[in-house]
Amino acid sequence: MLDRKFLIENLDAVIKNCASRGVQCDPSAVIALDASRLEKLKLAEDLNRQANETSKLIPKAKDNDERQVLIEKGRELRAAKDAAQAEQDAIDQQISEIISELPNMTHPDVPEGGEDDAKELSFGKTAKPEFDFQPLDHVAIGEKHDLFDFEAGARVSGSGFYFLKNDAVLLDLALQQFAISKLAGVGFTPVTTPDLALTHILQGIGFNPRGPETQIYSVEDTELNLVGTAEITLGGMMAGQTIDAADLPLLLCGLSHCFRTEAGAAGRASKGLYRVHQFTKVEMFAFTSPEQSDAMHDRLRDLECEIFDALEVPYRVIDTAAGDLGGPAYRKFDLEAWMPGRGDSGQWGEVTSTSNCTDYQARRLNVRSKQAGKKGTDFVHTLNGTAVATGRAMIAILENHQQADGSVKVPKALQPWVGKAVIG
Repeated sequence: MLDRKFLIENLDAVIKNCASRGVQCDPSAVIALDASRLEKLKLAEDLNRQANETSKLIPKAKDNDERQVLIEKGRELRAAKDAAQAEQDAIDQQISEIISELPNMTHPDVPEGGEDDAKELSFGKTAKPEFDFQPLDHVAIGEKHDLFDFEAGARVSGSGFYFLKNDAVLLDLALQQFAISKLAGVGFTPVTTPDLALTHILQGIGFNPRGPETQIYSVEDTELNLVGTAEITLGGMMAGQTIDAADLPLLLCGLSHCFRTEAGAAGRASKGLYRVHQFTKVEMFAFTSPEQSDAMHDRLRDLECEIFDALEVPYRVIDTAAGDLGGPAYRKFDLEAWMPGRGDSGQWGEVTSTSNCTDYQARRLNVRSKQAGKKGTDFVHTLNGTAVATGRAMIAILENHQQADGSVKVPKALQPWVGKAVIG
């Protein structure tokens, strides 16, 4: 969440930021509420002072009657102080609720607008394939080589679930191994995370797991929720903790299943593995100092590019527009892979994203750093990035590496784990 003092001192900028991100809220309400809170605070302090002074007079009372009067007065003052304190706490809660709904501030270089206004930044090393045959989409390729079973998935779990079979299983595991091995080699600590997290952890990361438009599966009659990304569990690992500043940046790569309701998602472009209710993902997460986070954001983006260059998949990098940013993100880069079977003649489809969330999540989760010789603590910055979401990466590999005879070339980077150079 935003710092309260920052909001009060920069109200116009916060209001403008909310408008550019399409968030309907009234940050100005915090100003009046904070003034009221300060009045209650001063009243509580004054009543507490009077009660203390009255207590000091009790031993000096001339007789029992005066003592009883002073005791009763002290009792009334403390009751009034408690009432003022309760009012202050209630106002404080109102302010926190308003601030928790506000999005993070936005990097000055982020383009204005919505989903269609993202800025194209660069392209990967692999060119779009030029087929001399009619390419198939990944669903048809899967049918040809018995890679997926969507019908059995629907029978067992409902629409949007699936079974991976045969070489698809090897490809899925190879993507996990490749991503984790690469990240471990450049300083990330590999972690397998729980698939469930408590509601307050999701809220700390910036998700609303129990709201009417949530994309989260919740476990009834508990505070547990299935995670939509390991960003939730990796960020939650350090909730309420203070990190030694000398240990920053703290780099984690988490392997988890991801569960999303994907309510309302449908259509040809979303078929097959593109938009499903469960998938496996390797997620990068970084805790940094404020001074490190911009450079770390570029590093996470570059690692995503290195991974998809190694997978020999064509992609473009986009700078997401302000109106399409999630609440916690200060800036977000997406990699969109070329998917020849998507749409009538191929489309770009998102395969990774990386976000700098500055101190927005750290404030909500109370994650701080302590520097030796410096008084007090500071909130850290948090960043996340998809190393590989195996389902969408598989789409891009199958569709871009298909050959005229119906077989699919396995990228060299994955061959040690798949155990073959060609599927089919």
